[in-house]
Amino acid sequence: MIDTLVNRIKELNAPICVGLDPVPDFVPGFIKEKAFGSHGLTKKAVAEAFFEFNKGIIDAVYDIVPSVKPQIAMYEEFGIEGLDAYIRTCEYAKEKGLVVIGDVKRGDIGSTSRAYANAHIGKALIKSGERVEEVSAFDADFATVNPYMGSDGIKEFLRCCKEYDKGIFVLVKTSNPSSGEFQDVLVDGTPVYELVADKVNEWGSELIGESGYSRVGAVVGATYPEIGKKLRLIMPKTLFLVPGYGAQGATGKDLKEYFNDDGLGAVINSSRGIIAAYKKEEYAGFSEEGFADAARQATVDMIKDLQDNCIGR
Repeated sequence: MIDTLVNRIKELNAPICVGLDPVPDFVPGFIKEKAFGSHGLTKKAVAEAFFEFNKGIIDAVYDIVPSVKPQIAMYEEFGIEGLDAYIRTCEYAKEKGLVVIGDVKRGDIGSTSRAYANAHIGKALIKSGERVEEVSAFDADFATVNPYMGSDGIKEFLRCCKEYDKGIFVLVKTSNPSSGEFQDVLVDGTPVYELVADKVNEWGSELIGESGYSRVGAVVGATYPEIGKKLRLIMPKTLFLVPGYGAQGATGKDLKEYFNDDGLGAVINSSRGIIAAYKKEEYAGFSEEGFADAARQATVDMIKDLQDNCIGR
């Protein structure tokens, strides 16, 4: 799957991931009112509104971006109905040829880790006598993983990467302001994020694809460009998933060093900057009804920013 993602990035010249992180305030009123009219003020209504909103975004951008990243928490907030919208969103995105990165940030050990891995990028076994069936639950192409519990929390995801040609993105240096409370702590003079980067190299060393990149990627926030530059040198064969573009302040000029000299090596995520673009002043002319067209234009503008400042060097 890493080769699929890298090749699609090359074909489109667009190292972009659209974050499908809906909240009710982002969903245009006409979509919500239709859902509320059919299902009342219920979790089912919100889930239906989320899916219709996501479907509109996907239809608008699937031909110009390689990947999407639904954040599962936005869906979990609305229970089983919300998770159904998450599953339907993943399925629809894959039907459109998009690589799906499940932003689930799982991290546990033992049988719990195995269950998480099977649920998100693997398959579960159902047995009855001599009959055995493998079933997929969420079936994302990649999953984000929290490494805090060490290799015990990662090995089941590595197994699924091998068995099902999937991938993971390990949290290395995140974009949030308080990330340094733990990630920047020095251990014998070395920051923790560098120690995690070394483990990412180790975990991914036997999972290098034909593209030259590993199925074990890294989450490296856009808001710390000097650290991103350092981590790029430490993990040359690792694809970076980079949050923090747009709404968190980063622009293409901040991200040049996140890429390798071949113009590859990173996929930059933008969530609300794209899906809620119609609410921004520069795209106000699209109106609520044109939310998807506004999202496409914001994506086109992001692609140009990255091409001019990062991958066109």
